Amino acid sequence: MTVPDGVRFPPTLGYQVVDVFTGTAYAGNPLAVVLDADELSTGQLQALAREFNLSETAYPMVATDRADYRLRIFTPSVELPFAGHPSVGAAWLLHSLGRLPAGDVVQSCGAGRLAVTVSADGAMLTGGPPSWGHGLDPGPLLDAVGLTAGDLVGVAPRWCGAGLDFGYLLVHPGALARARPDQARLAVLGGAGVSVTAWDGRSARSRVFAGGVGVVEDLAGLEGRGLEHCAGDVTLVHVPGQANQGATGVGPPVWGEQAGEGRHEVGTAVVLDRGRQLLDLGR
Repeated sequence: MTVPDGVRFPPTLGYQVVDVFTGTAYAGNPLAVVLDADELSTGQLQALAREFNLSETAYPMVATDRADYRLRIFTPSVELPFAGHPSVGAAWLLHSLGRLPAGDVVQSCGAGRLAVTVSADGAMLTGGPPSWGHGLDPGPLLDAVGLTAGDLVGVAPRWCGAGLDFGYLLVHPGALARARPDQARLAVLGGAGVSVTAWDGRSARSRVFAGGVGVVEDLAGLEGRGLEHCAGDVTLVHVPGQANQGATGVGPPVWGEQAGEGRHEVGTAVVLDRGRQLLDLGR
């Protein structure tokens, strides 16, 4: 194509969409990763995330705090200090593109400087500092996910997190499939959302409704780490979305494993799409 003299196209940035926690396309948790976006304003980063309209969009950038890279993470509505599946997916993609070496690296984000181990097979990372609160009145959390007091088991609900705070509801297994998020109620709870979890004392299945950050249901991520501090050390199996009917176990499991003093999220990814994004955006 011949470009007429004087015609200038808007600048572009490369991006890739990866499916995290799976080696099979369209079977995991999708993530948009936009490369070399260091010069964009926060408003522009948010606009791109809103356009991708995935649960998260990640922007790897040059770090200024001696980390190997900086990662900014946005939902379609807000910027997050940290999230698990964007951290795993971005690290794996950067390594696959030759931008990160295999082995131990450091990611800088809103939750601080976090250790990541990356290879061609995936990435393992440690979340931010754990936090957990006192028992809560379960009523508002139950109302926000369409459940009742009869669905509860175990310890009282509370706010817990590892970079983002979620309200944790421990429920009977059958309640997972019946959970229905109410976005308006989730948005005013004060945290990132509600994690609804059924567990047997050592393993758990959960669904995460992140209405506090503008996401109806997050397919899988490190949100489950907070359960360790609500109900003891556990191995986590996230059930991705209503396609699984909550408790069937169909779909890619996400394992959050205890290792020494840290809590880790492990996953691999597969590329779904790649291209270039026009940047004809307001600042």
